[in-house]
Amino acid sequence: MISNKLRKWSRNAVVGLCSVLLLFAAYLHYDYDAWYLSSGDRALAQMNFAHLELPTPQAIAGRANATLISLVRNEELKGIISSMRQLERSWNSKYNYPWIFFNDVPFTEEFKERTQAETSAECHYALIPKEHWEIPEWIDDDLLKQAIQRQQSQKIKYAKSLSYHQMCRWNSGFFYRHPILDNYKYYWRVEPDVKYFCDINYDLFQFMADHNKVYGFTINIFDDPASVETLWPQSMAFLEEHPDYLSADNSMTWLTDNTLRPENTLAANGYSTCHFWSNFEIADLDFWRSEKYQQYFDHLDKAGGFFYERWGDAPVHSVALGLFADNSQIHWFRDVGYEHPPYINCPSSPNCQNCQPNIFTHDWVLQEDCRLTWFKQLCESRARHGGMGPEENEICRQSMNLSSYIT
Repeated sequence: MISNKLRKWSRNAVVGLCSVLLLFAAYLHYDYDAWYLSSGDRALAQMNFAHLELPTPQAIAGRANATLISLVRNEELKGIISSMRQLERSWNSKYNYPWIFFNDVPFTEEFKERTQAETSAECHYALIPKEHWEIPEWIDDDLLKQAIQRQQSQKIKYAKSLSYHQMCRWNSGFFYRHPILDNYKYYWRVEPDVKYFCDINYDLFQFMADHNKVYGFTINIFDDPASVETLWPQSMAFLEEHPDYLSADNSMTWLTDNTLRPENTLAANGYSTCHFWSNFEIADLDFWRSEKYQQYFDHLDKAGGFFYERWGDAPVHSVALGLFADNSQIHWFRDVGYEHPPYINCPSSPNCQNCQPNIFTHDWVLQEDCRLTWFKQLCESRARHGGMGPEENEICRQSMNLSSYIT
C-alpha cells in the first residue's frame, strides 16, 4: 500500500518537475532578450550597418605619428605575447607601428627577446620614474590604512592592492609625461590577455587624424559607484574654478544620466559612473598634455581619491573627455572586435571570427552596459551641433525610443 502511494507520488513529482522545466524553457525562449541581451545589444539588433562604407584600406605603413603602448609586468609575458600576436596578425603587420612597453621595474632579457620576436616593428622598453609611481607625500599613512579597510568592507575590487591604486594614478596622469612618448601624438593601449577578433584593413591612427578625433573606445560600461564616491563632486569643484574649460559640445548627459542605473548616479553623487573601458583606448596624447587636463588631474591628485578611494583611470579619463572634449571628437570603434573579460565588442561583420555578434557580456553583468546612454548623448549632440554621419544617423534613427530597450 505504502509502496503504491510512493510510486504514485514519485510519478507525479517527476511529471510536475518536467512541466516546470518545460515552462522555464519556454520562458527562456520567449524572453531571450531579457536573459541574454543587454540594453545596448537590443538596440544594436535593430540597427543596419551593412550598407555603410568602411574607411578605405590604406597600405602605407606608419603614416601617423603613433605607437602601441602597454603597461605590463615581466610575469605577464605570456599574456602580452597572446595580445601582440593577435593584434599583429589582424592589423599591425600591415603598418608596423612601434611598440613601447612600460614597467616600474626593469624588463628581463627574456621579456625583451620574446616580445621583439612577435613583431617586425621596433620595440622599446621604458622604466617608469619612481616619482611617477610612488605614493605621493601628501597621502597620510593612517588615513590610507583606514580608507583601504573601508574599501574592503565595501567589497571594492582591488581595494587592498596599493600597486593597483598606483597604476590607476599613473595611467591617469603620468604615462603621457614619460620622455619616451614626447615625440608621439597618438597611442593605442594594449593589455595582456585580451582578444582581437577582426581583421582591420585601415589605419586607425590615420583615421583619428583625418577626422579630428581625440579618443576612440570599444567598450562603454558602468563603474562601481563606491569606488568613485567623490570623483564627481571634485570634478564639479574644479569646473566651478574653470567654467570656461567646459566644452560647448560636452557629454554631460552621458555623465549624469540616471535612466539605466539610477542607484549608481545617486551613490556616486550625481555621476552616472558611465565610462570608456580604458584597457582599450586609442587617443591623442595632446589632449592629456593640454593645460585643461593637466590642471584637472593635479586637482584630483591633491584630493587623494586615487588612494583614499579607488578612482580608476577609466572614469577619470572619461569624465575629462565628457567635460573638456567635443562629443564629436570621441569615436566608438564599432568595427574593432575586442574582448577584455567579461565584456566584448563583437561587430556583425565578415571580417570578424570567433565571437558572437552583438552579445555584450554574460547574463550576470548585462546591466553594466552603458551604450544606450551613449547613443542618447550622441544623438543629442549631433542634433545640437551637426556632424551627423551615416553611422550616427542609423544609431539615432533606431534609438528614438530608448525606453523600449530597457527591461
